[in-house]
Amino acid sequence: MNLRAFLNYLETEKKVSENTLMAYGRDVRAFEKYLSSAGLTLEEATNTHVLGYMMDLNKSGRSRATTNRKLASLRALYSYMIKKGMVTDDPTEGIKTPRVERKTIDYLTVEEVEKLLSLPDDSIKGKRDKAMLEVLYGTGIRVMELIELNYGDLNSMMGYLQCSGKHGRPRIVPLGSYARAAMNEYLRESRAALLKDEENKEAPDRPLFLNYLGERFTRQGLWKVLVQYGKEAKMEGRISAHILRTSFAVHMIQNGADLKTLQDLMGYDDMQAMQVYMELSKNRIKDVYDKTHPRA
Repeated sequence: MNLRAFLNYLETEKKVSENTLMAYGRDVRAFEKYLSSAGLTLEEATNTHVLGYMMDLNKSGRSRATTNRKLASLRALYSYMIKKGMVTDDPTEGIKTPRVERKTIDYLTVEEVEKLLSLPDDSIKGKRDKAMLEVLYGTGIRVMELIELNYGDLNSMMGYLQCSGKHGRPRIVPLGSYARAAMNEYLRESRAALLKDEENKEAPDRPLFLNYLGERFTRQGLWKVLVQYGKEAKMEGRISAHILRTSFAVHMIQNGADLKTLQDLMGYDDMQAMQVYMELSKNRIKDVYDKTHPRA
């Protein structure tokens, strides 16, 4: 079994992300190591071996979510091996996925978001930070999607961003009026000051958000910015790009957004990723029904 060939298959045909590829690689190598201790190969694994591996993971204290992910990795592996004729039977067949405890969503209230967004000042840095915060909360895009934005990805006149997406699949994300205004102010008064090379400053492939070196903002740099404002807002340890993303989603649902639209806006490939928000959506539907139906 050639692990590299399997990972190439996932990357080119299934279009999985880099992080998912790394997880699949780790999971397969871990199972391969488990089998090798018994003198077996991946091709020789049976249903009993997979069950034994799942039990070992459980005994070692791994969470159900981790166990489920590892089982999903093995399912993908053996599906590939059957397709390529390496094995005839799937040793993961019939193995039930452990039920995962329902996750709770950590998000900010609207008042907390407004407090956070009011903190950046009128300096060059402040205008840049304000634009980044407004875009993160106003669009729900991921941290790497924000960092990877280029000047050509912004259409300020029409009010949208073209986001590269998790698997390199572009999507159009609308900019709300607040994010649009913050972006315009950043472009007009801050970005030009941060650029060290004045030539081609509006070239489509130039980074949209810049640090003091005039270079593309980094994930670490953004983390430091968020930590700083988290302290100022008396919300130390809570503020992150992810919580702004979940706050975007929760507030959309609270104001009546449907899950399919939200899925498209957030760039999720399938509805399964939206499960954590489904309970909120159900509660919203029930509230609307109770308040509006004459026989509720």
